[in-house]
Amino acid sequence: MTTSPPPSHAARAHSFNSAAAQYAANRPSYPPALLDAVEETAGRSLAGAKVVDVGAGTGIATALLHGRGADVLAVEPGAGMAAEFRRGLPHLPIVRGSGDALPVADAHADFVTYAQAWHWTDPARSVPEALRVLRPGGALAVWWNTHALDIDWIARSTERTARFVGVDVAAEQGKAAERTDRADPTGRLDFTRRTVRWSRRVPIDTHLANLGSHSALIVTPEERRTAFLDEERGHLLKVFPDGVVEETYDVLLLVAVKH
Repeated sequence: MTTSPPPSHAARAHSFNSAAAQYAANRPSYPPALLDAVEETAGRSLAGAKVVDVGAGTGIATALLHGRGADVLAVEPGAGMAAEFRRGLPHLPIVRGSGDALPVADAHADFVTYAQAWHWTDPARSVPEALRVLRPGGALAVWWNTHALDIDWIARSTERTARFVGVDVAAEQGKAAERTDRADPTGRLDFTRRTVRWSRRVPIDTHLANLGSHSALIVTPEERRTAFLDEERGHLLKVFPDGVVEETYDVLLLVAVKH
């Protein structure tokens, strides 16, 4: 496999709209322990809380927040992702918009959440917007499923993917967290960090479809992407000969309360 030039940030940000159904069907969710940690670090329950879930995508986190008893408004910039959200969660409200300019009234929310989405914002805009929308005592909570790179097969798979797409996945994971901690132009946020490890067992086809739903692969020409995923299947079958993959994630959570 030859390395392709790194895709642009903008192209990757918009790529999900063409793969929304694949994203909804194959991406991992989040464990109950994550929402426990959100409540603990925020110092309040999600039950009965008004939550604005930004960059909601197909609604993976929105559905979990709703299941905790929250009154959730989803905000999603992409037409394809929003359409998939409406197909899967027709009973939940969603509006088109960006974290950099939230279509939400001042002091509306007890929580503003970003699941796998904060890194697509400009913190110089998204931090003040979150603070504007939050009530006093409300919390901004952002999180990502990140690869558990201490597990050998995951580290090797991540390295192969990074070489193929020309993107250092491990470095991006660290950069996203670092950016959240440091890029607060208001100086008013003090993030508490938690990490929650969890895993899921899925058929190899689901794992490969999950891998293929990441932006750097979506924007890769189909023929090259298919060849890479076929090759990756061969590597994985050596580790998981029964065709069931155990994916392990470290969910990185950062929570800041508005004082």
